[in-house]
Amino acid sequence: MKYILLGLVVLLVGYMLYDAGSEPGIDDLQGTYREVAIYRNENNTGPIVRIYAVTVSDTTHWDEMKQYGDLMLYTKYGTTRVYFFPEGKPVPATLSPVRPNFDSKYEPYCLAMYEKDAMSQVIFRKRPFRVVQ
Repeated sequence: MKYILLGLVVLLVGYMLYDAGSEPGIDDLQGTYREVAIYRNENNTGPIVRIYAVTVSDTTHWDEMKQYGDLMLYTKYGTTRVYFFPEGKPVPATLSPVRPNFDSKYEPYCLAMYEKDAMSQVIFRKRPFRVVQ
């Protein structure tokens, strides 16, 4: 009886490890995504703000960019923001907490912006800095 119970525990732990390792992740996306700059506020007593600048190899897969944002770290009542830039074009090396979070000279190169706000609402904008005339 003791060996049967031990066998069940080993099987259960093995299944949990397999299940945890088979969750979809960033590596499962078709395009190549590379984090170039990251900002995280130092305030550990209030809302956590995470901002990323990411390069993208395939600039036409908007759904994948949104999926990438969905897979990024998020803290309840915090904010996660991801800016996507085409690979091989200028990308900000540093980010700041003040919007638009990087120097305006990079705005024309920004393909999309993903944001998950403090209420877990997701906003995904294509060409967020494009001026409509």
